[in-house]
Amino acid sequence: MTADHEAALPRRVGAPTGAPWDSTASSAPPSKRLLASWQRSEEYGVSLESVDPVWAGSVVPDSLFFECGHEVLTSLHRTLADEPLSLMLTDADGLVLNRFSGDTSLLRALDRVHLAPGFAFSEREAGTNGLGLALADRAPSLVRAEEHYSASLCTYTCAAVPVIDPVGGRLEGCVNITTWSRSSAGLLLALAESAASTTAALMLARSSGRTARSQPRGAVFRVQRARLEPAAGTIRSMSAAWTDALETATSAFRAGHTVAAVGESGSGRATLLGQALRRAHPRIRVLTADVPAAEDVEAWLSLWVPELAKPDTAVVVENVDALPAWAAYELRQRATAAVADRPPTAEGGLAWAVTARDLDMVPAPLAPLVGSVVEVAPLRERPEDVLALARWVAHQARMREVDFTPAAERALQAHDWPGNVDELVRVVHDAAGRSETVDVRHLPPAFSTHPAHRLSRMETLERDEIVRALARDGVSVGEAAADLGMSRATLYRKLRYYGVSR
Repeated sequence: MTADHEAALPRRVGAPTGAPWDSTASSAPPSKRLLASWQRSEEYGVSLESVDPVWAGSVVPDSLFFECGHEVLTSLHRTLADEPLSLMLTDADGLVLNRFSGDTSLLRALDRVHLAPGFAFSEREAGTNGLGLALADRAPSLVRAEEHYSASLCTYTCAAVPVIDPVGGRLEGCVNITTWSRSSAGLLLALAESAASTTAALMLARSSGRTARSQPRGAVFRVQRARLEPAAGTIRSMSAAWTDALETATSAFRAGHTVAAVGESGSGRATLLGQALRRAHPRIRVLTADVPAAEDVEAWLSLWVPELAKPDTAVVVENVDALPAWAAYELRQRATAAVADRPPTAEGGLAWAVTARDLDMVPAPLAPLVGSVVEVAPLRERPEDVLALARWVAHQARMREVDFTPAAERALQAHDWPGNVDELVRVVHDAAGRSETVDVRHLPPAFSTHPAHRLSRMETLERDEIVRALARDGVSVGEAAADLGMSRATLYRKLRYYGVSR
């Protein structure tokens, strides 16, 4: 930190000396997250005195997130209209989308620091603040008074909670609640968490029957051998889209680059990186580390980062776009130190690779380390891979060859695989566990249908019940109709409507 910065921070946290924190001070020491945010704010060149306005233009309210968040905050504002609070919704880049408050003096004050619709207020533009920290770390944040980086924000206390797309897992934005610094902040964060949770729940309810993704749990495991290598006989052939990406990554690793594999979750990004590492460096030991929930990151880092110092070891860090900013900075520091301690080996300085949805979503502290980028196409754009992968998964499930009926093959190839390879593994593994020959009736109900339009939640439930009723061995259409409580004519009509094959 600069001398000016070091001198400024103690005045905000109550420390009398020139260090960022003095143990003789009466106030609690800043948290690791807060210190990391101050450091980033300085690196971004944010002014210690005032927030420079960054006008991003008029807000375009065209997303499900905005629709649901606006509805939640409108309802909340009705109950808090007389309180000295400002309720806001921002997008993932910190652009303020809307603002609600019944306190005109607070609104005028917020206008003076440009915390208003149309202005960007991320950490990069405004330094440490509630919404900027929540977006950077993807975690609930409360920033009080002098904890702000810019002195112009020290009259406020801000609580912000990120909103994650419950289906896709993408950071959509955050709910931010701002009040005067002299006001009690006891319930502020709880209120923001409730609004963010309600927004995510409303988004899920309006997502046309799609199910919520599972929460990140993190994982660290070693890959001891090639698992999807055509040369090893596990898969007979893969598409040109896959093999071209594999060759690109292999060449980059041979050149000593850190590689980022980008693409949709579940598309096989980490698998491709593991294959490419072993092709480029056959003796390498590959460790895969998948990012956990924010509260588990510290333990997760401690578990695997020391592995980087070991010779002939490479690490694939999955989903770094879900990594809190403080953790990305600490990962860079620890990884740099660990790699510097590695003894010279035949594999050179090879250390790690990452996966993310897009290159611009790689956290800023890690982005400069990326030397090469390879794009992994989603499974729906690699239809040639579907049956090859399905046969491999079925073989893994039974440890012998498993047949597929022509109807099952057509159903697998016609599916759009929104969950990519991860979804295919789940579907085929379950089907192969139920039969030596996989038929369409062993697949989930959605694989037996080809509706002409997107179904509502109730229509999806009805379609699935119809498919289950017809899937029982030896059942006739009349018997299925009786079980479902409808006439044969109605059932035939619904079969045509839902595109269910019989």
